Amino acid sequence: MPHTPDSVLEELKRNKYAPVYFLQGEEPYFIDTITNYIEQHAIPEANRSFNQVILYGKDAPVNVILTQAKRFPMMSERQVVIVKEAQNIPDIEKEVGQKILLDYLANPMSSTILVFCFKHKTLDKRKALGKSIEKYTVAINAKKVYENQLPAWIVRYMKSRGFEISQKATLMLADHIGNDLERLANEMEKILINYNQPEEITPDVIQRYVGISKDFNIFELQKALIIKDVLKANRILNYFAANPRKNPIFPIIAMLFTFYSKLLMAHHAKDKSEKGLASHLKVSPYFIKDYVEAMHHYSLAKVTDNIHFIHEADLQSKHINYGSLDEEQILKELVFKLLH
Repeated sequence: MPHTPDSVLEELKRNKYAPVYFLQGEEPYFIDTITNYIEQHAIPEANRSFNQVILYGKDAPVNVILTQAKRFPMMSERQVVIVKEAQNIPDIEKEVGQKILLDYLANPMSSTILVFCFKHKTLDKRKALGKSIEKYTVAINAKKVYENQLPAWIVRYMKSRGFEISQKATLMLADHIGNDLERLANEMEKILINYNQPEEITPDVIQRYVGISKDFNIFELQKALIIKDVLKANRILNYFAANPRKNPIFPIIAMLFTFYSKLLMAHHAKDKSEKGLASHLKVSPYFIKDYVEAMHHYSLAKVTDNIHFIHEADLQSKHINYGSLDEEQILKELVFKLLH
């Protein structure tokens, strides 16, 4: 049974280490988190200079890695060998390299913790190593956290640190930062470092420490569009115009395209209950009421028109075919068309 990043970290925090870890997949944040924990906790700092080795895949064929792994630790219970960028090991996808690695994995050194950081891809499961990796190692497939999964991930992260976070604060972070988990975690740590004891993280806290306005942000613009609040939408646009560096046009257009595209899917959904829409749109339950509300204000024909307007604005922002309006003018014209 494959492991998850959370289950592996739980084992490590209980001081349970395996002889070999194979960390692969598209999301480097999970791979780095596990690797960093092993690097910082598996061996006392005083013993690391002799018993902790960092290798890089492009410079380390399999036989070089295994030579290090087969050494005995010096004046220590164990040694750690970490292979970063393991996807670049020159012979890891070749039959000879895989054979000698599988031979080692079947009988690893009990005093060595060998960690492979195989980023942005996974082993070919048609080959021997890909088929057997879960049998011989603690293996994870670090998958991307998609946008609809971000709110729940943020809540779990905060809870793991002993903090609660409000729904609006969660959505502010998710909308502003997106699914760059390393940046998202760094921003949350910047918040938490200011507190000696856990408390609820609110929109005011996000505004103070992350610099996202609680009233003038992409999330609030979307809310204003959903209920066709023209005054609020224009206030937000004026704030964006006064703070262009913090509110570039491209993420705004991307968010609007995503929203109206999903609203189009909602109109076509057979099951328009909240549960049915959540399943059909593959969005977080936090957002379903927004789509239900928006369907009352935007007909199918209007949603189709709005997607066309967004496409036009995207081309304008890239200076393709549609004149030379600046970003402020493009966005104001787009929001007017969306609302009317």
